[in-house]
Amino acid sequence: MSDSNSPESEPLNPREERRAKLARLRQAGPAFPNDFVRSHTAAELQLRYVHSTREELEHSPVLVAVAGRLMLRRLQGKVSFATVQDGSGRIQFFVTDADAGADTHEAFRHWDIGDIVAARGALFRTNRGELSVRCKELRLLVKALRPLPDKFHGLADHEMRYRQRYVDLIVNEATRQTFEIRSRAVVELRRLMTEQGFVEVETPMLQLIPGGAAARPFITHHHALDVDMYLRIAPELFLKRLVVGGLERVFELNRNFRNEGISPRHNPEFTMLEFYAAYHDVGWMMDFTEQLLRQTALTTKGSATLSYQGQAIDLAPRFERLTIGQAILRQESRYREQDLSDPHWLRRELARLGAQVTPNAGVGSLQLTLFEHTTEPALVQPTFIIDYPVEVSPLARASDQRPDITERFELFIAGRETANGFSELNDPEDQAERFQRQAQAKQAGDEEAMYYDADYIRALEYGMPPAAGCGIGVDRFVMLLADVPSIRDVILFPQLRPEEGI
Repeated sequence: MSDSNSPESEPLNPREERRAKLARLRQAGPAFPNDFVRSHTAAELQLRYVHSTREELEHSPVLVAVAGRLMLRRLQGKVSFATVQDGSGRIQFFVTDADAGADTHEAFRHWDIGDIVAARGALFRTNRGELSVRCKELRLLVKALRPLPDKFHGLADHEMRYRQRYVDLIVNEATRQTFEIRSRAVVELRRLMTEQGFVEVETPMLQLIPGGAAARPFITHHHALDVDMYLRIAPELFLKRLVVGGLERVFELNRNFRNEGISPRHNPEFTMLEFYAAYHDVGWMMDFTEQLLRQTALTTKGSATLSYQGQAIDLAPRFERLTIGQAILRQESRYREQDLSDPHWLRRELARLGAQVTPNAGVGSLQLTLFEHTTEPALVQPTFIIDYPVEVSPLARASDQRPDITERFELFIAGRETANGFSELNDPEDQAERFQRQAQAKQAGDEEAMYYDADYIRALEYGMPPAAGCGIGVDRFVMLLADVPSIRDVILFPQLRPEEGI
């Protein structure tokens, strides 16, 4: 076999060349060593020695052991520079024959961008003032068999970024920052809930009866029990069972699953913070939700005023509160108040807008559909929409003054729903009737209508205290905090069509 470097041999493509290098490494010994112990991260060193001068580092040497991914390299005769990135940030390696040895330095010249490398040495500052590691020992820990995207362009293709999130995180600093923001926000939400006396729980992901929301579920089969089961669409009914049981403040921060379309606002699996408080009503819940989101923004971003897609969104003032009708009339001045209570006018207008409505939809449902098509996208500043019709709120308590509406709100920020809450319906007979109407709608073909949950009715019959509850879309709120346009930008591994030819 001819030498791969001989003129007559065919040049190897980058992946073949890397595999050939790995094969030579295997011949020399363990190709993926696991005996290097790191002493510092890049960020630790950059922060701790940010003010250390060149003279101070020479006078009091700081010995370090660092490791990370090789991102940039400059070869200059007997001196080489490399930028190495770990999970915290970047630091520069300085390699010479005198420090690392001529053989090691020569081997380093043949390593590839993307390889994971390690070094021991002393910190110093270059002539340009950059904090660097003078490498006395240099090792290749992991040979990368696939090249990273072009360093000047990064990973620009959105679908590729979502499919290969591992590469996206390597080459795009903005992506790493987005998920750091997400992590800080989740930590703060949990802290605030616990601080307010809420108990965190976990409820079933697999359910015999999917409930707590109007949505089409995913279905699976449990072979040992020989029953069909559903991935939960919401934890609500189980959390309220716990309120019946005496857990008066309870929350869950976890995944829900809905068999629906994919859009910039929707992913089939998403994260919700859902919580319930006994002896409170919808008014208290709006105040609490507002404070929760405001404080999380302050802690996560340092300000309650956020920049989102070129718009300033202010979470500091009290959030506005409007009924569906008030919001529509403010947005669409050509409509008249009496139009919004006329089912014939509503159907004509929705037909003109191209909206789909069911034949048996009442005025409340028609009005809500009109709101979604005309007004919802315009609600940029935080706004509570209140007083939802009973017919579209099967789990919310009806108003004592107006039995056709419920004590319910939805919070809209940046033109999309961020939270949904209400005074809870704790009348078992009323709830049973509403479940029955939902079951009839399902039989009539409504795939998103709720099932009749007899055990939940039984739980209510033991008595649930007056309570209020709320669900916050964590992904959508993080979109706002991170200033990204799509829900897939804040989910590490969003759902995509199957990939071919990997």
